[in-house]
Amino acid sequence: MKQLHWQKSSFSGTTTNCLEIASDSELIYLREFDDPTTVVTTTPTKLAAWLHSTKAGEFDHITINS
Repeated sequence: MKQLHWQKSSFSGTTTNCLEIASDSELIYLREFDDPTTVVTTTPTKLAAWLHSTKAGEFDHITINS
């Protein structure tokens, strides 16, 4: 994978639950700090649509078991 500038979420913990994001001219890359080999890619348009849906509450019914 090409060299990317990864940024850690301000909501992340210091050593766990850390989400990182990077981008280049075409794609957005997401990974978990604990497992940097697994990377999810998307386009800026698709990520913006997902964020808009999340902010609108479309996923509020989903429960996450920790």
